[in-house]
Amino acid sequence: MNNISIYGLLWLFFIYSFIGWLFETTYAAIRQKHFVNRGLVSGPLCIVYGIAAVLMTVGLHELSGFWLFLFATVYAAVIELAAGKLIERIYHERWWNYSNIKWNLDGYICLPFSLIKGALGYVVVRFANRFLLNIIGVIPQLLLHIVLIVLVAVLAVDVLASYILAKGKSRHPERWEEANDAIASVGVRLARAIDRTMDRRIHRAYPKAAKVADAPRNKKVFAQGCDFYKVVMLFFIGAFLGDITETIFCRITAGVWMSRSSVVWGPFSIVWGLAIAAATAMLYKYRNKSDSFLFWTGTLLGGAYEYLCSVFTEIVFGKVFWDYSKIPFNLGGRINLLYCFFWGIAAVVWFKLLYPRASALIEKIPVLAGKIATWLLIVFMLCNIAVSGLALIRYDERGKNIEAADKWQVWMDEHYDDAKMEKIYPNAKSVAD
Repeated sequence: MNNISIYGLLWLFFIYSFIGWLFETTYAAIRQKHFVNRGLVSGPLCIVYGIAAVLMTVGLHELSGFWLFLFATVYAAVIELAAGKLIERIYHERWWNYSNIKWNLDGYICLPFSLIKGALGYVVVRFANRFLLNIIGVIPQLLLHIVLIVLVAVLAVDVLASYILAKGKSRHPERWEEANDAIASVGVRLARAIDRTMDRRIHRAYPKAAKVADAPRNKKVFAQGCDFYKVVMLFFIGAFLGDITETIFCRITAGVWMSRSSVVWGPFSIVWGLAIAAATAMLYKYRNKSDSFLFWTGTLLGGAYEYLCSVFTEIVFGKVFWDYSKIPFNLGGRINLLYCFFWGIAAVVWFKLLYPRASALIEKIPVLAGKIATWLLIVFMLCNIAVSGLALIRYDERGKNIEAADKWQVWMDEHYDDAKMEKIYPNAKSVAD
C-alpha cells in the first residue's frame, strides 16, 4: 500500500467500480432475463464496490489469511449497510432487501453475501491489486492522468445531478407539477424527463425497490430523531466524553495524567467522536435490541474501525499513536481483544444509558440557536482538524530533519514545537521508531 499513489488508488476505485457494475449487471440480467444498469449512478459504475476495494486496499494491506478475510467481510457488510441507509435517506426507497435470506440484518445485509464479498476482498488485497497496478504502470502517465481527470469530472457531475434531482423532487414536489413561466416550464420538463429516465433505470435494475415513508417530524423540535444536526452534536459529545474517559483510564492504569486529545484545540478525541456519530447513524433503528446484539456488533465494528484509524493516521501523519504489541491477543499492535470488548461494552452503555439522555438534552435546544451552534461547531472543528493535521505533518518533518521552507512550516515551528506536540500527543511515535 505504501507504494500506491493517490492516482493509483483512484484508478483502482474506477476499475473495481466497473468490475462491480459488470458483476451486478450480469447477476441481475440472468435473474430478470434482460439487461439492466445496476449502478448507483447513471454510468457503468457501481461505486460501492470501488469504495470497498479502496478501503480494503488502504486499511487491510498488512493482513493475510483468516484475519484478512474476516476484516474484509466486516468492511463489506458495513459499507453495504451504510449504502442502503444512504440510498433510503436520499431517494426514500429501499433498492434491495435480503429479508428472505437467513442471517440478515433488517434486510440491508446478510451473512452469505457478506462472506462472498469478504472473499472477493481477500482476492483484491492479496492478488488483484498487484496485477492491475502492473498493467496501469505500462500505460503512459500523462495519458493516465488525463483520462482519470475526465472520469472524476464525469462521475462528480453524475453524482451531483442525481442528488440534486432526488432532493429537489422530495422537498418541492409541487414544482414538478406546476410551471407557468415559459423558461421555468422548460427546466421543469427537462428535470422531469431526466427523473423519469432515472426512475425507469432504477426500477428495472431493482424491481423490488420499495418506497420508504419519512417519519413524522415536529418542526418545533431541534434535531428530532437521528437527523444531520443530531449526528453532528453527538460527534462533539462523543469526542469530549471519549477524551475524558481515556484520560481517566490512563490515570487509573498508568498512574499519570496525560493528554488523549486528537486535536490541538480542546479535549476532543476524533476517533471516539466519529465512532459515536457513525454508530448512532447506522444502528439507530437497532438501539433497542438486546445487550448481546449491541455488544457483539460494537466489538466487531469497533475493532475494524480502530484498526483502520491506526493505519490511516500512520500513513497520513507518519506517527503511531497507540501500540498494543505488549498486550495479549493483539493484531499487529493496532488492536487487541480486550479493547475490542471495551468497544462492545461502550456500545451497550451508549445506546442503553447515555444516548437517550444526550438525545433528550439536544432536542431541548431552541431550533434556530441549535442550527447556528451546530454550524459554528462544524467550522471550529474543521479549522481545528486542519491546524492539527499540519502540526502533525510538520512534527514528522522535524523528526526527519526537514528544514522549514514555507511560511506555514515556520508558523508551525513557532507555535507547535516538539515540546508542545509531545505534551499534546505523548504516545505518538515515529513510524521508523
